[in-house]
Amino acid sequence: MKKLLINGGIPLHGEVRASGAKNAVLPIMAAALLTDEPLLVSNVPRLRDVTTMMELLGSMGVALTTDETDNIRIDPGSIHDYRAPYEMVKTMRASILVLGPLLARHGRAEVSLPGGCAIGSRPVNLHIQGLAAMGADIHLEQGYIHAQAKRLKGAHIVLELVTVTGTENLMMAATLAEGATIIENAAREPEVVDLAECLNSMGARIGGAGTDTLVIEGVDRLTGTPYRVLPDRIETATYLVAGAITRGRVKVKETRPDILEAVLLKLEEAGAQVNTGTDWIEVDMQGRRPRAVQVRTAPYPAFPTDMQAQFLALNAVAEGTGTVTETVFENRFMHVQELLRLGAHIQLEGNTAISTGVSELTGAPIMATDLRASASLVLAGLAAKGDTIIDRIYHIDRGYEQIEEKFSGLGARIRRLRD
Repeated sequence: MKKLLINGGIPLHGEVRASGAKNAVLPIMAAALLTDEPLLVSNVPRLRDVTTMMELLGSMGVALTTDETDNIRIDPGSIHDYRAPYEMVKTMRASILVLGPLLARHGRAEVSLPGGCAIGSRPVNLHIQGLAAMGADIHLEQGYIHAQAKRLKGAHIVLELVTVTGTENLMMAATLAEGATIIENAAREPEVVDLAECLNSMGARIGGAGTDTLVIEGVDRLTGTPYRVLPDRIETATYLVAGAITRGRVKVKETRPDILEAVLLKLEEAGAQVNTGTDWIEVDMQGRRPRAVQVRTAPYPAFPTDMQAQFLALNAVAEGTGTVTETVFENRFMHVQELLRLGAHIQLEGNTAISTGVSELTGAPIMATDLRASASLVLAGLAAKGDTIIDRIYHIDRGYEQIEEKFSGLGARIRRLRD
């Protein structure tokens, strides 16, 4: 199994380019199922999750080609299977995003429930309820969602909880529905907006993207289009925190400051000098130890849940006591036990992690538990004195493109080990 070896304690300095957003490219790839013409997607990150989505679409008969840069051509004209099997869905929850497009374009879909997910624990039920409100006949059988509809009908849908993938699935389905669909309490994340802009480029009529109310006027057909995916705000923020946690200076290029305001405010509170341009962000600690911050996650535009683990690592070496409160997902503090192995002082009280910063972490063998937890362990390893070995790094490869190469370019001593 692959591992990362980090010899930490070195301030990071330099520039790094942001990759395309994982959480935007996956629904955009699924959106190709809404047409019979090719979709050319650019700025695609080379990630395990992207490969999984390609394998899923390919298993349905979709033709996919890539080039040496960052483009994927998705041609759904030869699709012959409308099933997303458990073997693929269990490795990536975003596979559920093929449900709405398959049902809207082809009138049927058979999609496995995501692995490890009881139907009510995370809001897959909201996808099903919304599609049923649009006239779909849906039933669950042997762990699969079976859905049929001659043509979906526009509906007024009020989501009980803010759900990103639920909003995306219903929005995609509504583009080909008969009449207008209104989705209230919709997710406002930049990745949802990016999907809406791609769909509109394909001929959809979507209004309100970026607000909590979407209005979709259904059309008879969508067409292929070229589309460039927006930069990954979570990857961007992770590298900025890396600069702060190592007391260095890091500039991220080809990114968007306007979609990271909550994170940048917290970095400034931590004592970083934050400078921005049209498409770049720089964090400079000027050699100073960061200050502890109070973080509370919530749906966009508030502080993102996908950055709480990274800020918990920052608080571990910061001056003072900081708190990280997680309100979006349950059981998202599995990285705490690994940070304790590096010498962090963290106490868990319900959904809040209270961290009293130490002046120095010490390297140790640790294990990654999920994607963003993995990123926090890399950051802690970069700040720790001595060697840190991170096991089970396949989690990292799901969401961070060439992470050791990018950190090496900033001066980190990091390399991949193989058993």
